[in-house]
Amino acid sequence: MKNKIRVGISSCLLGEKVRYDGGDKLDVYLMENLGKSALFVPVCPEAECGMPTPREPMRLTGDPAAPRLVTVNTKLDFTEQLSAWAKKRVRELEKENLSGFVFKSRSPSCGLRGVEVSGDDDVPAKIGTGIFAKILTDKFPAMPVEEEANLHGPEAMEKFLSKLL
Repeated sequence: MKNKIRVGISSCLLGEKVRYDGGDKLDVYLMENLGKSALFVPVCPEAECGMPTPREPMRLTGDPAAPRLVTVNTKLDFTEQLSAWAKKRVRELEKENLSGFVFKSRSPSCGLRGVEVSGDDDVPAKIGTGIFAKILTDKFPAMPVEEEANLHGPEAMEKFLSKLL
């Protein structure tokens, strides 16, 4: 393909070691299949907003419609830091002319759906959307987006690609 489309993607899926444990979630299937048609624009909300790698694990808590991003052990709240960064980053991504975005599933920042949200008792009881994923999809409601876990297999990949092109 001569002119590749631009697709935003969670950095860890490209093998960047930006996860809380210092690791990655390299997704070779995505790179080999979506990479044929796409130029990837990597984004890692936690690393880019200034959190260290490695870092304490975090989770969403409270109201699934407006969750808080809180560290598991020390209960530090990073909601404002991540949200402020995300709003700025989404404005920057607008200039990238993205055709779509692939998020890391179950991530408290990037999960599109099915992200656990803990109640006051710290028990995951609700389901929500990652903070960055929500801000991006609110800004670009028509943009094709998906989690990497839902793109494995030729039919799923073809369906997503057809939305991008």
